[in-house]
Amino acid sequence: MTASKKTSSNNSPPGSVAKARGKSRRFAMQAVYQWQMTGDNITEIKQQFFDENNFSAIDSDYFSELVSGVVTSISGLDPLLEKHMSRTIEEVDPVERSILRLAVYEFVNRMDVPYRVVLNEAVNITKEYCAEKSHTFVNAVLDKVAKEVRQIEVQSTKK
Repeated sequence: MTASKKTSSNNSPPGSVAKARGKSRRFAMQAVYQWQMTGDNITEIKQQFFDENNFSAIDSDYFSELVSGVVTSISGLDPLLEKHMSRTIEEVDPVERSILRLAVYEFVNRMDVPYRVVLNEAVNITKEYCAEKSHTFVNAVLDKVAKEVRQIEVQSTKK
């Protein structure tokens, strides 16, 4: 990855950081989906995304962290999901699966991102890319996971 393809979010206004991260999540979902379907090397998949897409308005560091983080943490993410589902993770639609994995990665590893932001982004991406009612499943599973891994934060927002 070249420096020209990186976007720094440190000096950007908060709204543009949120937009850049939202776009990063969408690309990350697609990269994780590709990895799930092909089993290709994740470094090569990320490089393909950098080569084939305009990352000028995207937080490329966040994209890289999400994609690499999901792949390297999968053995810890899937059990968190499966205990809140009536089926195995492999039985979930592959696009929904990539969205769920990304959101749980953020719940666990990005405490600087409020759980509601992660949840809303996941639901919105699901509405954009999945079947009509898929967002209700994604929302229900992620709500349960958030209550487990972000218990204090979830309780403090319910007051």
